[in-house]
Amino acid sequence: MAHTIKDCRGAGLCRANEQDIDRGVEALKGAASWRIHTFIATSALHMEKKLRMTPEQVLEQAQRAVRYARERCDDVEFSPEDASRSDPDFLCRVLEAVIKAGARTINIADTVGYAIPQQFGEFIRTLRERIPNSDKAIWSVHCHNDLGMATANALAGVAIGGARQIECTINGLGERAGNTSLEEVVMAVKTRRDYFGLETRIDTTQIVPASRLVSQITGFVVQPNKAIVGANAFAHASGIHQDGVIKARQTYEIMRAEDVGWTANKIVLGKLSGRNAFKQRLKELGIELHSEEALNVAFQKFKDLADKKAEIFDEDLHALVSDEEVTAERERWKLVTLNQASGIGERPHATLVLSDEGVEKRAEAEGDGPVDATFKAIESIANSGAELLLYSVNAVTQGTESQGEVTVRLARAGRIVNGVGADTDIIVASAKAYVNALNKLDNKVERVNPQHAL
Repeated sequence: MAHTIKDCRGAGLCRANEQDIDRGVEALKGAASWRIHTFIATSALHMEKKLRMTPEQVLEQAQRAVRYARERCDDVEFSPEDASRSDPDFLCRVLEAVIKAGARTINIADTVGYAIPQQFGEFIRTLRERIPNSDKAIWSVHCHNDLGMATANALAGVAIGGARQIECTINGLGERAGNTSLEEVVMAVKTRRDYFGLETRIDTTQIVPASRLVSQITGFVVQPNKAIVGANAFAHASGIHQDGVIKARQTYEIMRAEDVGWTANKIVLGKLSGRNAFKQRLKELGIELHSEEALNVAFQKFKDLADKKAEIFDEDLHALVSDEEVTAERERWKLVTLNQASGIGERPHATLVLSDEGVEKRAEAEGDGPVDATFKAIESIANSGAELLLYSVNAVTQGTESQGEVTVRLARAGRIVNGVGADTDIIVASAKAYVNALNKLDNKVERVNPQHAL
């Protein structure tokens, strides 16, 4: 990743030991821009129960790791893990020492989401005031969402504490309840520029497409009422709200949907739309296909979908032309036909035909449900030996004729792949996703830069 992406800095997160740091340097060295981020726990609980180290040992280990990293990299970041539950006096000693050892960024981690916004902001401000060399480093915050306050804590760290870096994730993904949501902090800083007086340099129009891509890759669905990127983020159901928005959008919208990547007119194409209109809409959505052949495949999928549903939404187009769905590469497995039956009092049953490098093979199986029966039928042919790690379903748009988008994650021999399938029939979408994952397991050559497909 560090060598593929040229316009941002790659960081290797390493425990405070030489072996980890060496691996980080090995992975990053030669990239356009990079840093080593090393960490060690500083709370009494973590030091005693997890590390089984004394505070003095932790202090020495932190200094040694930062010095070792700085000898190999000009840009070093240090994090005291579980900082929000650490003794302030000891934390000040550690942070002063690592800044002296060469750390350029100090990242205060609320590892278990324990902090409260006002308290957290004041905590960081106090650290900066008490540490003599605090001005030699950029201060950062890393918050978890266990109490639902990750974004609030991060913003308090900026506004009250003076932090100038926020560690965050798209869609707020992360351990347990997740991390600070990138889209929330970016739009908070932009919308309330009058309060923060800061800039992020983020192209906010790419927020929704990025959210969509991450959701599709990971299989974690974005909840409809999620701030900024949720499907209902700019929907108005109340009559009072609707009346206000019609009269003046700013009555109930503090930001424009277009500014974060939503389009004002979501119904764009239909059954009679031609290839040029389809191509133009993809361009407007910022979707670039890698070849004319990929465009042809996508357009055919669009026409097939238009036969099934009257209105084609932007979300439908994203599903159609995702990297997993449109590929000019040769695939071993292809789904030819699928029939399944299930009902009260009868065991679900699936019959299908798969093409194995052009040779059609038929199978049937029973299962606990129609999806289970379908997967068992596929496996009776493929015999892949793969383990199913994730099965996720997401309705692409509203309504009973919406496409269902399915993500399937398979693992075999230490290799993990995601397969994605979309169809108005959720069982067909499931079969497509499973077959897509099987093809990835069989295809040892991965595309280096798959984001170019979207």
